[in-house]
Amino acid sequence: MKVLVIGSGGREHALAWKLAQSGKVTEIFIAPGNAGTAQIGQNVDIAADDVLALLEFAKTNNIDLTVGGSEAAITRGIADTFKQQGLLIFAPSKAASEIESSKIFAKNLMKKYDIPCAKSQSFDEYQRAKAYLQEQSLPIVVKADGLAAGKGVVVAQTMAEAQKALADMMVNSIFGTAGHKVLIEECLSGPEMSFFAFVDGNQVVPLASACDYKRIFDNNQGPNTGGMGSYSPPIFITEELKDYILKQIVQPVAEALVNEKCPYQGMLYTGLMITPDGPKVLEFNARFGDPETQVLLPLLDSDLFDIFYAIARGMFKDTAITVSDDACVGVVMAAKGYPSNPQKGQIIHGIEEVDYDVNVFHAGTKNCSGRFITNGGRVLIVCARGRNLEEARTKVYENIAKISFDGAHYRKDIAFFANNKKENENNG
Repeated sequence: MKVLVIGSGGREHALAWKLAQSGKVTEIFIAPGNAGTAQIGQNVDIAADDVLALLEFAKTNNIDLTVGGSEAAITRGIADTFKQQGLLIFAPSKAASEIESSKIFAKNLMKKYDIPCAKSQSFDEYQRAKAYLQEQSLPIVVKADGLAAGKGVVVAQTMAEAQKALADMMVNSIFGTAGHKVLIEECLSGPEMSFFAFVDGNQVVPLASACDYKRIFDNNQGPNTGGMGSYSPPIFITEELKDYILKQIVQPVAEALVNEKCPYQGMLYTGLMITPDGPKVLEFNARFGDPETQVLLPLLDSDLFDIFYAIARGMFKDTAITVSDDACVGVVMAAKGYPSNPQKGQIIHGIEEVDYDVNVFHAGTKNCSGRFITNGGRVLIVCARGRNLEEARTKVYENIAKISFDGAHYRKDIAFFANNKKENENNG
C-alpha cells in the first residue's frame, strides 16, 4: 500500500514512523514533510492546505490511503474532495471538523446533547459582548470562534485584560475573521488532560490520554506555545475516569454528530478539565494532537495502518486495538526566540548519539548539505517509553542532553509533577 501523510510537524513524523512499521505499507509520502520524515519516506513539495494539488498527487501516484495530519487540510474539506474522487482518506468531513473550526458550533452541540462543558455565551456583535463581559466575575475566558493557530483563547485575570482580548478579536481583527465571533466562558479549574479516540460514526474506541505543557518556561511561566512537552498516561487517570469520559462525553459526541447528519470518521481529540464537579470539555480537535501524538503512538502496539484503513472504508467495527501499559514522556527542543520570533538556520548536533530506543521526532527542521538545521520554533521532540513515568522521564532527559544547537531551549519539568505523584493544575 502507498500512503500519503499531510503535514510538516512532529506529529506527522510520528505518524509516518508508526505507519512504516506496518507490513502492508510499501511507500510513504509526506507533504510537505521535514528533514526527519525524509528519512522514513519521500517528502513532497506541496503545502498542507493545497487540497487540489494534494488530490492531483494522490491520483497520479495511485495513493491507497491519505492521512490528514494537519488541521489546515482537514478544515478545508480535503476528506470531502478525496471521497468525491473515490480516494480513501483518514480524516473527518468538513462538516464534522467544524467541531474544531468553530468553537460556537462545538458549544451549541454540547448544550443540545447535555455534554458537560463550561457555561458560556456566544456573540457576533462587539457592543453586546462588551456589555455581557462587564457583568461577569473573574477570571474569565475569551475565545475566538475560528482557528487562530492555537492563540485564540485568553484566560483573563483582570477585566482590563478581558476587554483588550475582546477588542483585539472583534474590533482589531488580530485573528482575521476567526475572531469576529467569540465565546465568553466561565473559567474552569483542575488538572487538564487530552483524551484521544478513534471514531467511525457510532463506533468509538479509545486510544489513550495524555497531558501537555503549553507555557514556554518551567513551572508554567511565560507565553503559551504550541506545546513544550507531554506525557502519557496522566498520573490521575483511573479506569472509572476513562469510563466516564468515554460514556458521558466522547460516545455521546459521536452519536450527536451522526444525528446532526455529519458523522465523524477519524481521530477525535477531546481537551478536558477535571473539575471538582467532574470532567468538562474545554475543546475538541478534529485530528491527532501535537505534541501528544509523539507520546501516544510509541504506546500503540496495534498496526496503525489497519486502523486508518478500516475507518477510511467505514469498516472499523471489531478492529482490534492494543495499547501498552507502559508510560511515555516527550520533551520539545525549541529555537531561541520561540514562540514570538524563532531563529532559524542553526546546525543541530548529537541526534546520532541518542539511545536506539529513544525517538527523536523532527518538527521544524530541514536538511542542508547533509546536515540537520533548525527551520521553525519547535525544532525536535525527544520521546522515551518506560515501564513507568519515572523511568521514561529519566531516559528522556539523559538523551536530550546529547543534542544541541545554538539557542536551544527545553523545559526541565515535563512529567515532573507526575513523577512526584502530584499533578499540576492547569498545566495546559
